[in-house]
Amino acid sequence: MRVSRVTVSDVGFVADLSGALFWEEQRLLVVSDLHLEKGSSFAMRGVLLPPYDTFATLGRLAAVIARHDPRQVIALGDSFHDRDAHARLSDPDREALAALQLRRDWIWISGNHDPMLPRDLGGVVATEVAIGPIVFRHEPTGAAGEIAGHLHPKARVPTRGRAIERRCFASDGERAVMPAFGAYTGGLSIRDAAFTRIFGSPGFMAHVLGDNRVHAFVASRCY
Repeated sequence: MRVSRVTVSDVGFVADLSGALFWEEQRLLVVSDLHLEKGSSFAMRGVLLPPYDTFATLGRLAAVIARHDPRQVIALGDSFHDRDAHARLSDPDREALAALQLRRDWIWISGNHDPMLPRDLGGVVATEVAIGPIVFRHEPTGAAGEIAGHLHPKARVPTRGRAIERRCFASDGERAVMPAFGAYTGGLSIRDAAFTRIFGSPGFMAHVLGDNRVHAFVASRCY
């Protein structure tokens, strides 16, 4: 599998096919928008979805952690789908999460879905984290050196006579917006005005998650 990279303020990150970023020098793994327990949240409103999203998301997270063996993990907000989602975690899922945190520094960034994260999840809770020239937060502001989530970027690109739609990283080299990691998360087209407000023009890059590698497209080529 070819290694792809996303650069933010001269810092190079490995762009993992799972939708995570890995900062090798810091041994830091970043994921965004896990939206754990989204299925149970919908079920409480009468919308029945298979109740396996947390299991699937934690399984994918375990795989990417095994791949990179990070010393630190930052979850960029909306890790839980609502304010009470953490209380609905099953015992096996809670144990799986605790196992992922063993021997690692773990930081939960609070998001708009989970603004009041409890302190018994393991790790620490923060509103944002700065490491060197990089600031990690949930909602993007457009500031240089920023890596954020919240918008769930996706891109629709032409390929072999048809179009495919995939999650993507959005970056112009100075800032980046990460794709949602959760199993049941949707996406927002990178041609939406929300991304123009962050990047200033559609000249930024969409690093699209393919089957075997990450493909880079200028956002203006996507639709």
